[in-house]
Formats: sequence, C-alpha cells, structure tokens
Amino acid sequence: MSFPLTALALLAVVLAFLLTRRALGSFLNRVMDTKEASIQRKQLVERLVRLAHSLAFVTLLLLTLGIDYQNLMLFVSSTFAILGVALFAQWSILSNITAGVLIFFNFPYKVGDSVRVVNKDYDVTGTIKEITTFHVLIQRQDGELITYPNSLLLQTPVVKLPQNPVDAKPESIESD
Repeated sequence: MSFPLTALALLAVVLAFLLTRRALGSFLNRVMDTKEASIQRKQLVERLVRLAHSLAFVTLLLLTLGIDYQNLMLFVSSTFAILGVALFAQWSILSNITAGVLIFFNFPYKVGDSVRVVNKDYDVTGTIKEITTFHVLIQRQDGELITYPNSLLLQTPVVKLPQNPVDAKPESIESD
C-alpha cells in the first residue's frame, strides 16, 4: 500500500476507534444506570470493556500497517495459550471473574435486596451489601458479613425476600 493510502487508512482506524469508544462509553453508562451499579462496579466494567476495545484497535492498527495476518494470529494464539495455562492453574479465579461479569449483567437482584442463598449444607439469609468481581457480600440480620463466591452464587438457588420481614406472609398448606 502506498504511503498516502496507508496514512488515510490509519486515520480512518483511529477515527473509528475514537467514535466507537465514545459510543461504548455512553452505552455502558446507560446499562449501568439501569442496573444501579456501584461506582466500583462501573469502573471495573469500564476498564474491562476499554481493554477489549483497545486490544481490538491495536490488532486492526497492526493489520492496517501491513503486519502479516498469519504472523499476527500466531502471536495472538501463542499469547492466549500462555494465558490459558496460567488461568487454568487459577481456575477458581477465572470462574469467579466470569461469574462476576454474568452477575453484573444478568443477576436479578441488586445491592440492598434481601435474599436467601439456598445451599444443601447451610442457607445464607441477609441483605446484599456489595457485588464485586470475585464475590457478593451478604450481611445477615445479626450483623455478620458473609462473603459468597460469585461462581457458587450462579450455581445455587437464590430467593428474593420481602424488604421488611414483618410484611412476609407465611404460606399455608390447605388440608382436605
């Protein structure tokens, strides 16, 4: 590719990067406002999305500059293989991060909701105080703060309780 054409292509890639970054930012703000996410949670999600966006930009930039596609893919696949081995060694960390992202976008409960996490050995009942990357903090009525891993939270049933326990009406079983 000639220099003027390469310069024009680079300008188009940079302009597209800036426009999509702005559009992603406003989209994320709208989603996070509807989810009523904490500031820390918003910052984490913004960082992850910006990182993925920047990696895509660098890849596109390198391809525009004429880096051979096969060499680039060899480098990327080697990097992912190394990361895969490292993350496999820390499987619980990876599963909690992935679960944290899923909880952020799909979890029907938010900070301040009263919930019961049903577990075969020990139920956890309390109010959600914080949803972080790795765990959810649930405060019991006696003040004890429970740290519940995100990956386990996705695997167990969660029951939303009424905000005021006095409002809860016991279920009755009618007999014949």
